[in-house]
Amino acid sequence: RTIEGVQTAKACCDDVEFSPEDAGRSDPDFLCRILEAVIDAGAGTLNIPDTVGYNVPEQFGGLIRQLRERIPNSDKAIFSVHCHNDLGLAVANSLSAVMNGARQVECTINGLGERAGNASLEETVMAVKTRKDIFPCNVDHLDTTQIVSASRLVSGITGFAVQPNKAIVGANAFAHESGIHQDGVLKNRETYEIMRAQDVGWSDNRMVLGKHSGRNAFKTRLKELDVEFESEAELNDAFSRFKELADKKHDIYDDDLQALVTEAMESENENIRLVSLKVCSETGETPHAQITVNVSGEEHSASSGGGGPVDAAFRALEAIFKSGSELLLYSVNNITSGTDAQGEVTARLKHDGRIVNGQGADTDIVIASAKAYINALNKIQADAPRAHPQGGDV
Repeated sequence: RTIEGVQTAKACCDDVEFSPEDAGRSDPDFLCRILEAVIDAGAGTLNIPDTVGYNVPEQFGGLIRQLRERIPNSDKAIFSVHCHNDLGLAVANSLSAVMNGARQVECTINGLGERAGNASLEETVMAVKTRKDIFPCNVDHLDTTQIVSASRLVSGITGFAVQPNKAIVGANAFAHESGIHQDGVLKNRETYEIMRAQDVGWSDNRMVLGKHSGRNAFKTRLKELDVEFESEAELNDAFSRFKELADKKHDIYDDDLQALVTEAMESENENIRLVSLKVCSETGETPHAQITVNVSGEEHSASSGGGGPVDAAFRALEAIFKSGSELLLYSVNNITSGTDAQGEVTARLKHDGRIVNGQGADTDIVIASAKAYINALNKIQADAPRAHPQGGDV
């Protein structure tokens, strides 16, 4: 059956990859036989997975070496690996495989994936780049300066925040608190840093913007962050949002700007917009929310109680739209530190089998939550008949 499958795929395209499920726990003799057969059938890449994250580095690297040595036609295929992180060894297993002849590593940004996740792209790449002295391969063709921005993008889309102590892309990855460490880094960076923060996309420019910052400083800083606008109108809209944020927050950092631009782009074609939100939360009393939204130029309002102010706001929105959506995920992440930090909220909704992620940011976490829910409702409407307030169609 495997040979038939590979032959069928080969008839459709030149590049065929074959992956035997749970290879890390498979019988080696049978594995060698089936891989030899699929190479003969036309598979150009053999992807060896540690499907349940059971292997340890020496064992998994040894498996790759054994397969390459025992399979007569192994030189006709590229060996790939796909490791899961159930024991926290996905990157280590992948690197061990590379040391033993693997030439492709299947990995994910931020290590996202089923259960405990997959091998982290950023950790795998930077391990090979940083330790060129021991790895028999070269990753200089990769633009590693895009790693941090890619990490932020994926985190924002999925709603899964990156923990501060995450290697490479965590907020504390290049932070030094110990006095002796700080002194060492100031005198010679290599004392306590094995790679430069700029090499993975962290900015060395710590310029902080505020309410007195002008339009040119705003535009210049965004350009340094590789953010450019297609039109003057888009720039003006983003600058207006920046000024509104500056009235609420004293210092505005790069992460704040990234969130601001993302929100501006998300809201560009939105049919539903938040007009106002009033919430009341008091000890011993049921929280209550009153919300007003603009739908295609027409305002609609509703109020509702709830288990908390966020729940009350979501219920008030549902009272207007009656979308019948199921809330699958609600997550909050502080964009920067401090009590005036913006909260970035992700609300994942399921509607008629379709799943969408909505994002919203604000210094008020309840308003950020309402923005996220509205953003998700806009996405639901984008590819479906628009749900009119009170349940009709527009």
